[in-house]
Amino acid sequence: MESGVNQSPITPGQEAGVKKKNFFSLLGPAFITSALVLGPGSLTLSSKIGAIYGMQLIWVLAVVVFFMMIYTEMSTRIGLATKESFIQVMKNKWGKSASLLIGLGAFLVTASFQAGNALGSGLAISTITGFSSTFWIAAITLLGMALLFAKNFYKILEKLMLGLVLIMLVSFVITLILTKPSITEIFSGFVPIIPDGSLPLIIALTATSFSIVGAAYQPYLVQEKGWTLQQNSSSIKETYWGIFILGFISMMIMICAAAILKPQSIVVNSVSEMGLALEPLYGNWATILFMVGLFGASFSSQMGNATIGGSMLADGLGLGSKLSSKAVKGLILLVMAFGSLIGIIFGAAPINMIIFAQAITIVIVPFIAIALLVVANDEKIMGSLKNTLWKNIFGIAGLIVLILLAVNNVINIFLK
Repeated sequence: MESGVNQSPITPGQEAGVKKKNFFSLLGPAFITSALVLGPGSLTLSSKIGAIYGMQLIWVLAVVVFFMMIYTEMSTRIGLATKESFIQVMKNKWGKSASLLIGLGAFLVTASFQAGNALGSGLAISTITGFSSTFWIAAITLLGMALLFAKNFYKILEKLMLGLVLIMLVSFVITLILTKPSITEIFSGFVPIIPDGSLPLIIALTATSFSIVGAAYQPYLVQEKGWTLQQNSSSIKETYWGIFILGFISMMIMICAAAILKPQSIVVNSVSEMGLALEPLYGNWATILFMVGLFGASFSSQMGNATIGGSMLADGLGLGSKLSSKAVKGLILLVMAFGSLIGIIFGAAPINMIIFAQAITIVIVPFIAIALLVVANDEKIMGSLKNTLWKNIFGIAGLIVLILLAVNNVINIFLK
């Protein structure tokens, strides 16, 4: 049984009505995806790369964000074309095992990295207030859990993520202005070059910023938003803008680190160290401003990752995927509680957990990418929204990148 195509005809009156919609009312799904990908891990890598290699690897970020755009846009069209969830579409195409693998894989990946998000949220507020980070981890997690039980969780999630993205933008734009980077050096960073010893960081940045699990959740967000084919053009634009913001914020962090840390030969091991490095140069308020941005990145990922993991596991188990579902909320709570407890008990994600997450990623990430490509090329499902030749070419190129990352993980985990 194939998924029904959501293709009601668009009258001139309806089209005009869509065009008149306020720009901000069309924002949402891709900005949520952008906010949940922009966690403390991706910001730490951007800081570290800038501190060590200056602006030489900006081009890597541009390439990675381009592939993220391709897959998120593809997923947006899947959400518009079908009335069923992505996992249910896969269940119809490839059977229950495939749908369960995607749901379970998404849950395990998001749960494994949730401790870092909880720690980032707690540490950022702890630095500003002086209170214990353990207290703030618990308090922020409870706040997130409370938001989950609000009347319309999707609308709250959307506004929360848009607000956190705005906080990040303002915080990091002001930080960028303070650092006064060289415009010439910034543009030189778009010329492809691989400095000696930079490959491990390039691989890590690619794996963190090219989140195929985040892209695969886009159809769910599109359907929660209530978009139809009438919003086809505006939803595609929103997708590109949302993912562009992901790259822009990461690039600002990389540039700031290149301007502040590299001249001092300071190599950061966490993004909080980047914030603390601002204080001697620009005063305590600059560190506070940066930490507010870090909180935005951490809390958005904490909420977003839990939402992805809980929703997709529930869908894979056949329990539904709507955020109003009790089963979905229960599994979202499980991811949030798990991450916070690990953060409080261990103070960091244990190395075994990180290896476990990487092992899951080896299997699930290329599989999800292939599934998205297959669905996006199925004319019975997609209709007029089927992939074009160029989108297939770029999609396959992105898949090759993901397979190479998986091969690298196999080598690092099992052969070294």
